[in-house]
Amino acid sequence: MNVRRRLISGTAVAAATLLGLGTLSACSGSAAADGSSGKLDVVASFYPMEYLAEQIGGTYVNVTTLTQPGQEPHDLEISAQQTAQLQEADAVLYLKNLQPAVDDAVAQSEVKARIDAASLTTLEKHGNEVGGHAAEHDDTAGEETGATDPHLWLDPVKYAEVAKGVGAAFEKADPDNAATYKKNTEALVKKLDALNTQYKDGLADTKTKVFITTHAAFGYLAERYGLTEEAINGLDPESEPSANRVQALEKMAKADGVTTVFYETLVSDKTAKTIAGDANLKTDVLDPIEGITKKSKGSDYLQVMESNLKALQTALGAK
Repeated sequence: MNVRRRLISGTAVAAATLLGLGTLSACSGSAAADGSSGKLDVVASFYPMEYLAEQIGGTYVNVTTLTQPGQEPHDLEISAQQTAQLQEADAVLYLKNLQPAVDDAVAQSEVKARIDAASLTTLEKHGNEVGGHAAEHDDTAGEETGATDPHLWLDPVKYAEVAKGVGAAFEKADPDNAATYKKNTEALVKKLDALNTQYKDGLADTKTKVFITTHAAFGYLAERYGLTEEAINGLDPESEPSANRVQALEKMAKADGVTTVFYETLVSDKTAKTIAGDANLKTDVLDPIEGITKKSKGSDYLQVMESNLKALQTALGAK
């Protein structure tokens, strides 16, 4: 399911197509194709893809991102200049069905190395409740169902699977530096394995297993570590919850000993704070890491994931 709210306008598509397809040609897919730097030129769709490209590519890649820090990635609209960047790139690293405008631009481009992160692991369908809670007092379980969840990077295990696939794609695109890409991939996977252990150990013994978020970005994380995510808005971070959903969440919070309603920095915290106020709960940030800004509790993916772990431990009453 596309988490779709605003699409690239027809005018922008036309302009991008004329500029991108009419005046530019695709590069060869080798590092030498980037004549200005001699590096593999990679366009990443948003921060989690950018992080992978930088960690795996190291000094042999030139990485640009389509989604700027602080920009809500679901809402991205592709400019003509960005389409031109795609046309000149050796590779594009993106997550299909997360950003419809990116999907459209990639489909129109002639980039040979199209690396779709969604194809490098298995995705699941998640609703606004993930983790098998379904208690009798939650009479709206499954209110939103059947949507393929794209937030794979919040599960270190799935993210590591994607990293391995990206590393292999870089090796194929730039065989002269394959040994370095392989080494860097192994180092990153080792860090993600350690992060997985931190989460597994840190969330093994908690007073409650249920947490509330503004939108269902943490379904894979919840399933991985035996938790239940109850989302106010489902997979769409800006959709409006029904009155029944709000009432059910307040009832569930009391029954399950929930202490905190989590919100994120890139969308409004109004609904989260309203529910928290009505139910006498605390609020805190649980960052879906769709971009790093000055408000982020860390300077990169690993640091923010560690901050998320601490927030969950506090909210869930880790022993």
